[in-house]
Amino acid sequence: MIFSVERSELLEAVSRLQRVVGSKTSVPVLEGILLSAEQGKLTLIAYNLEMGMKKEIYARCEEAGDIVLSARLLADILRRMNGIQVEISADERLNCSIRCGEATFDIMGMATADFPEMPSVGAGKNIMINGGVLSHMVKGTIFAAAQTEGVKPILTGINVTIEDGVMQFVAIDGYRLAIRKHRVDINDNFSFIISGRAVGEAVKLIDDENEDVEINVSERLISFNINGYSFISRLLEGEFVNYKKTIPTEHKQRVVVNTRELTETIERVSLLISESFSTPIRCYFNELNVVFTCATSVGRATETFNTKLEGENFEIGLNSRYLLEALRAVEEEQIQILFNGSGAGVVITALDGDDFKYMIMPMRLR
Repeated sequence: MIFSVERSELLEAVSRLQRVVGSKTSVPVLEGILLSAEQGKLTLIAYNLEMGMKKEIYARCEEAGDIVLSARLLADILRRMNGIQVEISADERLNCSIRCGEATFDIMGMATADFPEMPSVGAGKNIMINGGVLSHMVKGTIFAAAQTEGVKPILTGINVTIEDGVMQFVAIDGYRLAIRKHRVDINDNFSFIISGRAVGEAVKLIDDENEDVEINVSERLISFNINGYSFISRLLEGEFVNYKKTIPTEHKQRVVVNTRELTETIERVSLLISESFSTPIRCYFNELNVVFTCATSVGRATETFNTKLEGENFEIGLNSRYLLEALRAVEEEQIQILFNGSGAGVVITALDGDDFKYMIMPMRLR
């Protein structure tokens, strides 16, 4: 195998594929990227058995062939080379030579026969959606998906539903809930659950938010065609949590706040909170304002935030990180926050419409 390609283009492709390469795996070939050269193009594939990525770039091929190279090592080599063109050659013994400018690296590759074949979605549902819409929907919910599988692996995913022309994303980790909705030009009704990590990696491929993203969904797989990259992932199997029964249908207290001002206030008050401890912010609501207090071993912070309370005075403890992540996901200048006293979930939603809804469970105050 002998081919030459523009270094910057190859580095960009390798850097993006590296994000789905397996790490700390007992199968070394999964830590690599498959490079397959043929006349006029180079195909790169990374696959960790759960999700995979494929990219084709232009290459000048003198001798067709393929090899698997360590993704980390290849990226490091390309990043530190300073030439414009890079030439890569490999023999039947998997000896690989990488040349660029005055630098040459001779490394060992891995056999392509050991590299697992990346599956294809095949026949399924086809969706076209604006890249900016998809990105905002994911970023507006992914933080509420569970980070570790724990007891319910299904909670690490995002439940996607398309019904009557409305696409809805839902994520829940047992302590908070995030819902985003957007009207789409899709006539079919269906739903699926995608890994939060997978869809998070997929939207990182979006460079131009005005471009449309093609999504194909089958019974067990989903693929995204974004910016010339083909990204595929297994869907999560099982029934999603019945989150609807956890959302309060009415409220006892309500405040309307400026999103940016409240975010900045919570950021200041939570400066004393260590990531090692989940110290709650104490929030005392009265008719004229809310007093935020945080006391830790480091010290104590207090700030008064002016807002008019509808309903009886009350006090509640909230996780500052959960509250901030919800507030930062909101684009609206003003929002309403709904309460049912100190022991029930707090709901953050728009003043008009239901494009988004966030719910945070309270923390116990001492």
